[in-house]
Amino acid sequence: MPLNLAQRNAWSLARTLMTIVVVFRINGSKFGVAEAREFDGDPSSIVREYDPFLR
Repeated sequence: MPLNLAQRNAWSLARTLMTIVVVFRINGSKFGVAEAREFDGDPSSIVREYDPFLR
């Protein structure tokens, strides 16, 4: 998905689940969203973390 959509989905998911969510690069201009504790990919592919408790 595009970055702007991934960021909106990540923030919504973080607030709904009240857990840290990460946006990560899949390849080129494609991005994914996952709970931080479920993400098992390369840490350097993480673009941003969304923590619902820090806003």
